[in-house]
Amino acid sequence: MALTDGLLIKVVNIIVYAASLGSNVYSVAGPEDMYGSSKVTYVTPSSWAFWLWTLIHLLLLGTMIFQFTTRGQEIIVDSIAWRFALLGIFNAVYVFFWARHWYILAFVLSLLVSATVSQIYFVVKKNHSARESLAEEAFVHLPFSLFHGWTIVLVVLSLFEAFGVNAHTHSAGIWTKIAVFLAFVFLETTAAAYAFASKEGDAAGAAAITWALFAIFIHQTSSKFIHWSAFAFFILSLFAIIKSLYTTLRGSGSALHDEERAPLVPGSG
Repeated sequence: MALTDGLLIKVVNIIVYAASLGSNVYSVAGPEDMYGSSKVTYVTPSSWAFWLWTLIHLLLLGTMIFQFTTRGQEIIVDSIAWRFALLGIFNAVYVFFWARHWYILAFVLSLLVSATVSQIYFVVKKNHSARESLAEEAFVHLPFSLFHGWTIVLVVLSLFEAFGVNAHTHSAGIWTKIAVFLAFVFLETTAAAYAFASKEGDAAGAAAITWALFAIFIHQTSSKFIHWSAFAFFILSLFAIIKSLYTTLRGSGSALHDEERAPLVPGSG
């Protein structure tokens, strides 16, 4: 495979990645603390929760390098194709709207980001479920699993920022508590769906949501109901991850044990 195969897509991917990375870095390290100055709702997590972006972008940096390999060409250029560039554009626009507190527009863009990363996620899961190397696991499956789970969180956060009350100026009424509780149910069941989605599960996608639930529990202290509800759903999500990992490891151990017990000569034993 020549390095120039699919060169246009590779170059565009790198440019869009840099733009997306820059927009997220600016939101953290810019002249204004975007996370500290944004609208605070009753599902807003602690600001450190957003550092998950750092891990995602570090892994995607590896993705940009991995696309120049034969296997990377097959997955990123041939299968994902222009979807990654589209994802980067939507993500940068989402951050632009959100940083300017245009929350309804940010919510609409969060839906587009989620829909686009979902397409990439299912392309990778459906067509490239077999991991051929550690690099493929680290730079394809892991970042898009984390990204996919995290965008689910962003949709919920953006929804409450667009249409929910400001926690600094309004106390949590009964309808707010019901809405928040339903949001927690949605997040936890989604995390469980990740964990048990297939035989091996997707602990990374579930972990992104579980991380957010823990950060919400830490940050939301004004309402005991919301505070402890977030903790309860965090525990349920964490249990789902542990159960999924245990099942996966147990299945791998059983498979290895069966291989060890298999007769060396076909038909013997």
